[in-house]
Amino acid sequence: MENDIKLSKRVIEHEEKDENSTKSRLYIPIKYKFSISLVISTLWVIFSYYVSRRWISDLSEVTYSVSLAVFIIAGIAYIPGFMNAFLVSSLLLDKQPKFKVTHPEDEVTILVAAYNEEAGIFNTLKYIKEQEYKGKIHTIVINNNSNDNTCAEVERAKKEMGMDILLLHENTPGKFNALNHGLNYVKTKYVITLDADTLIHNKAVNYLISRSNSAPDDVCAVAGSMLVRNSRENLLAKIQEWDYFLSIASIKRMQGLYQGTLVAQGAFSLYKTSVVQNVGGWSDAIGEDIVLTWKMLKQGYRVYFEPHAVAFTDVPTKLSHFAKQRSRWARGMIEGLREVKPWQQPSIYYKFLTGIDLFIPYMDLSYTFFWIPGVILAVFFQKYYIVGPMMLLVFPLTLISFYILYYYQTHVVFKNLNLKVRKNTIGFFIFILCYQIVMSPVSLYGYAQELIGAKRVWK
Repeated sequence: MENDIKLSKRVIEHEEKDENSTKSRLYIPIKYKFSISLVISTLWVIFSYYVSRRWISDLSEVTYSVSLAVFIIAGIAYIPGFMNAFLVSSLLLDKQPKFKVTHPEDEVTILVAAYNEEAGIFNTLKYIKEQEYKGKIHTIVINNNSNDNTCAEVERAKKEMGMDILLLHENTPGKFNALNHGLNYVKTKYVITLDADTLIHNKAVNYLISRSNSAPDDVCAVAGSMLVRNSRENLLAKIQEWDYFLSIASIKRMQGLYQGTLVAQGAFSLYKTSVVQNVGGWSDAIGEDIVLTWKMLKQGYRVYFEPHAVAFTDVPTKLSHFAKQRSRWARGMIEGLREVKPWQQPSIYYKFLTGIDLFIPYMDLSYTFFWIPGVILAVFFQKYYIVGPMMLLVFPLTLISFYILYYYQTHVVFKNLNLKVRKNTIGFFIFILCYQIVMSPVSLYGYAQELIGAKRVWK
C-alpha cells in the first residue's frame, strides 16, 4: 500500500510539472480534470435514474422484477451514459502539451513481424524509407513461417531502395514470438512496432519520438494514431473508417489525457527498448500489445498517445474476417485483465481506466440480449419496454463526443498533416445506427473463446 501511494504521488508530481511547462490561459491540473469529469458523469447517471423511474416501473411489469429491470437498463443506458459523459467531459478539458523537442535525432529500430505479407510489405518498407526524420532508422523484418514471397519482397526492398533492413526468421508461430526474436537484435533506445500491412505518414516517426523526448522520463511508450486506408473498398470498410476516426481515436485521447493509454497497439507504437526488455517482452497472448501495455503501467510507467503520428491500415472487408479480428481484440482485453488486475495498478487513473474494461462485457451482454431484442420489439411491434424515448438520452452524448473529436481531427491533426477527410456520409449513419448491433455479439464470441481456451489464431 505504501509503495502504491508513493507511485501515485510520483505520477501526480510529474503530471503537474509536465502541465506547468505548457502555456495556457487557464491551467487545470490533471487531477482536477479527472475529478471534474467524474463528477459530471456521476451527475448524469443520477439525472438518468431520476427521469427513468417510469421506465423502470413499466419494464418491471414485464420482467416481474424491479432488480432485473434495473439490471437491463443499467447495461444499455446508465453505464454507457456514464462512460459517454466522462468521455465528453475529458475531451473538452483535454489540451495536448507542446513539444519541447521538434526535430529529434535519436536512432530508432522498427520491428515488422511478417506472416504471408508479400502483397503489401514492399509498400510498407517504402513508407519507412520516405520518413522525414533526422535520426537513423534501422528496420528489422521477422519472417514468421511465411509460405509465400514475403522474404523475396523484403530482399527486393533492400536492393531497390538501399534500405538498412535486417531479415530474421522465427519458425515458432505467433506474433509475440516474432517480436521477441526481433527484440534481441535491437540496440537503440527506442523501438517501434509496425504491422506489415500498415503505411505510416512521412512525419509519423518524428512525431512519436518528439512526443517521447518531450515527456517525463517515466513515459515508456507512445501510441500512434491508426486510420483506415481502404475505406473505398466496400460498405463494411466505410463503416470501420468512422470507428477508427471517431471512436478509437476519442477513447485514446481520453486515456492519453490521464497518461494511461491502455493499448500501445502493436500496429504502430513507440516503446523504450529497455522497459520492454525489463518486463519480459511480449507475452504469449492473442492481445500481446494489451498485456505489454498493462504490465508497463503496473510498473509505474506512463503511456502517451500522439494523434499526429498517423498510420494507415487495411481493415477487413469481409464480415467473417471482421468478426475474427474484433473477437481477437475482445480476447485480448480479457487477457489483459487476467494478467494485471485493475486494483493492482499504481495510479488511481490507471485503476479507473482499466476498471472500465470490467464493465464492457456486461454492456456487450446487455446490448446483445436486451437492446437488440428491444429494437425488434420497438420497430416491428411498437413495444417500447426496452428501447424507447428514454434511450434517446444516451444518443446526444455520443453525437457530442463525435463532433468534438471530428472538429479536432479535421482542424488540428489533418490540417497540420495536409490530409483531407473523405466524404463518407452513408458509412457514418450506418456506423451510428447499426455498428453496435454487430460489435457486441462479436465481442461476446471473443469472450467465450477466451473462457473456453479456444485455439489462438494470429490472422
